[in-house]
Amino acid sequence: MLPADHPERLLTLLRNLINIYSPTGKEQEIIAFLANYLREAGLPVKLQKVDGKRKNLLVIPPGTEMIAVLVGHVDTVGAYELDQFGCREEDDRIIGLGAADMKGGCAALVEAYAALWKERRRCPPAALALVCGEEEEGDGTKRLVREYRFPWALIAEPTDMRPCFSHFGYIELHITTRGRRVHASLANPVQSPVEAMLRLLLEISGYFPGKRPDLVYNIRDLSSSQSGFAVPERSDVWIDVHLPPTARLGEIMIELEDIVSAANQDNPEVRSSISFMNVHSGYELPEKGKFAQQLREAYSGERLAWEPQAFRSHSDANLLWAAGTKPVILGPGVLERAHSPDESVSFEQVLLSSRVYYKLLAALFN
Repeated sequence: MLPADHPERLLTLLRNLINIYSPTGKEQEIIAFLANYLREAGLPVKLQKVDGKRKNLLVIPPGTEMIAVLVGHVDTVGAYELDQFGCREEDDRIIGLGAADMKGGCAALVEAYAALWKERRRCPPAALALVCGEEEEGDGTKRLVREYRFPWALIAEPTDMRPCFSHFGYIELHITTRGRRVHASLANPVQSPVEAMLRLLLEISGYFPGKRPDLVYNIRDLSSSQSGFAVPERSDVWIDVHLPPTARLGEIMIELEDIVSAANQDNPEVRSSISFMNVHSGYELPEKGKFAQQLREAYSGERLAWEPQAFRSHSDANLLWAAGTKPVILGPGVLERAHSPDESVSFEQVLLSSRVYYKLLAALFN
């Protein structure tokens, strides 16, 4: 049973986590804070080096065959305003950078795990992994799966407390157009890499809704080389593409290559190229097996409706899936509030998630 002071401890921990600025690459302070927090609770803490001074924080039950790993990432995107990233509260809402993505989920995981440890004085057959780097390269989870293997994972990304047994795939595109730098007064639209890039983007922005309407794409960055009073010799664009779990990545990649190839044939004055920087397949898991049943029973214990959905964003689940783990995404908050200037999470939902995690961990002893 969760202790009477659990809600108070959980709220205090969440406030502290939000008040520590931890954008990707600068996770050292929050990892040190959580390591001390868990050591004080008596848990066997291990720091796993990722690179330089950056580390993952792990609790690995000694001498236990692990059924699952509970995963939270401690990094956030950069702050919109460095003097306004911290925690503030409005009624039930906890507002601040990372509140939804995913310090609310991390706090719930930590308190649920620590509470069960205090009650049983032993760890469940599940690891706790608080990782760095998820918002960029996923290097924390890449390091985790090089050393450990887990049959199942539960990742506390914001899902509005709906379990996600399926996950979208992800492709990161990099397109480059190259031409010849000339004086601005001699500009020719046919020879301009920027003009060529704009035409390419029009083709691609027509391709997705026209031929692949089930995909979600985002033109993330668009730039050209610094040229002064001249036509730049190069333009670059990065595009995020999120694909439904069953989408055929190979076909989509070839279709995109064909668009770029056609652009080169239409305009030999500018050379265009496409690279696939990151490719992660989606997946669909059946809601079967003991772990899935134990999660469903935890839901029933909280009288929650069982309404599975697909997780639409890229996450560390893609990396765990590629490493042979079956990941389920489940956490407080909603994606719509993540990465926004007014990011927030409902504390009642954070508290609810901690109770579900606790019940699931307790069930794993059986």
